[in-house]
Amino acid sequence: MFKAHLMQKKERFQAFISHFSTRFPTAETELHYSNPFELLVAVVLSAQCTDKRINQITPTLFKRFPDAKALSESSVDEIFSYIRSVSYPNNKAKHLLGLGQRMVDSFEGQVPETMEDLQSLPGVGRKTANVIASVIYNQPTMAVDTHVFRVSRRLGLVPKTANTPLKVELSIIKHLPDDIIPVAHHWLILHGRYVCLARTPKCQVCEISHFCAHFEKIK
Repeated sequence: MFKAHLMQKKERFQAFISHFSTRFPTAETELHYSNPFELLVAVVLSAQCTDKRINQITPTLFKRFPDAKALSESSVDEIFSYIRSVSYPNNKAKHLLGLGQRMVDSFEGQVPETMEDLQSLPGVGRKTANVIASVIYNQPTMAVDTHVFRVSRRLGLVPKTANTPLKVELSIIKHLPDDIIPVAHHWLILHGRYVCLARTPKCQVCEISHFCAHFEKIK
C-alpha cells in the first residue's frame, strides 16, 4: 500500500472514488425537499445553518409558500415569521422575497438551469447555484462549503495553494469524471460532517486514513 504522502494525485482520486462509490453510491443531500423550488429555498436558508434546523422549519414554510408565486406575493415580515429560528433571518427573508419575485418576473416561476441565471437570483451565490445545478440538473458542478473545503485539503485531493473555495472547486472537478462530480460533492460533505470534523477529526475510526495526507502527517 502506498504511503499517503507519496501517492500521486491520480492514485489518491482513484482511492477516493473506489471507497465512496462502494460504501455510499447514492449519497445525497440531507435537506428535505420534494421539488426544485423547495430545494432552492432550503439551500438559501442553509447558509451558515445546519440542515437539521432547516428541515425543522421548512414543512410549515413550504405549506404556506408552495411555489415562487406565493413567495413573491408575501412580505419580508411574513417570511421572517416562518424562518426566525435560522441564522440571519432578516437577510434571508429579504432574499427569499426577492428570489420569488425574480423567478416569477424572469423565469415563469421556475428554477433556472444555468449558473448565470441561478446567480441572478437574490441570495444565490456560486455555492448555492452549484448545488442546484448538480442536484436538480445533474450538471458536473462542485459546491464548496466548509466541509468540502476542509476534507479535500486534508485528504490531499487539492494542493495547499488551493486556498479559496473557487480554487478548491476547480482543482477537484479537474480530476473527477463528470458523472462522479455531483455525488462526490455529497461524499465530501458527509465525511466532513460525521468523520472528518473540524476540531477533532475521528482519524482513528476513519476508513480512508490510508490515503489521507493529513493522517500520514500526524501519525
